[in-house]
Amino acid sequence: MSYLLIGFWYKKPSASFAGMKAFIVNRVGDLGFVLGIAAVLYFLGSLSYSQVFAHAPSLVGRSIEIIPGHSWSAATLICILLFIGAMGKSAQVPLHVWLPDSMEGPTPISALIHAATMVTAGVFMVARMSPLFELSTTALSMVLVIGATGAFFLGLIGITQWDIKRVIAYSTLSQLGYMMAALGASAYAAGIFHLMTHAFFKA
Repeated sequence: MSYLLIGFWYKKPSASFAGMKAFIVNRVGDLGFVLGIAAVLYFLGSLSYSQVFAHAPSLVGRSIEIIPGHSWSAATLICILLFIGAMGKSAQVPLHVWLPDSMEGPTPISALIHAATMVTAGVFMVARMSPLFELSTTALSMVLVIGATGAFFLGLIGITQWDIKRVIAYSTLSQLGYMMAALGASAYAAGIFHLMTHAFFKA
């Protein structure tokens, strides 16, 4: 639905391209998310939050050999795959490229996407799955590094923009990076608090 809203002015080539870019990049993230859900079902046998969190400690010490000779921790594999899904929705580096172009849509749609809908989904999902992420320092480090990278570098790119809507887009990317960095540092309350306040001041 979001890519249709972004491409609302479908007669403009730039708007059509922006909608298609949003669709494709989010499908890349969705692939990781679906694989993460499949991994949760494979290792824990359920998709119920209560059962998944109750059995999460059983992931410690378990591993899977994806490439011969290279085994991955089950918790790390699940968390990284889920985080790839969050990267697509919350526009984290390197799946951030669709968000600046999403400003091709009408301004109310841009406000909706930037404040309340798509970009908040990934942050909330990582926070919601925190009992799993706490089992993998590797996954938390990845969340922290990618979040901090986005917060700093995408903020710098925003300074160089002349179009005010693109400045706002890069500001959103930077703030989403701050949220992810907080989650990677296990400061879940701070990350969600910033998500809520950002929704108010960005809209």
